Amino acid sequence: MADAQLPRGWTLQQIRDVSGDREAVALDIDRPVKWVSVGQEHAMPRPEIVLGFHSLCLVKPADDDDWYMGSLYDDGSIDCWAAYGDLYEALRGL
Repeated sequence: MADAQLPRGWTLQQIRDVSGDREAVALDIDRPVKWVSVGQEHAMPRPEIVLGFHSLCLVKPADDDDWYMGSLYDDGSIDCWAAYGDLYEALRGL
């Protein structure tokens, strides 16, 4: 099982402060992630970082600088449906 990690330069407290979610957590990256949008659905590259916010999450793929927002399901899978250019913007979009 892979380790959960935080984005470089960020603490968990900073992530919680910006997002407004006091229970935000870094999650294990070993999970299936899909991009789902109108008329589209495909597997995404392996995550480098996954941050959990109750039923929502932010995913940073290993080969991409963008952050993807999605729904986190009980089985651990994620369906992403929005993309952000930076983490601060993504956290504010939650």
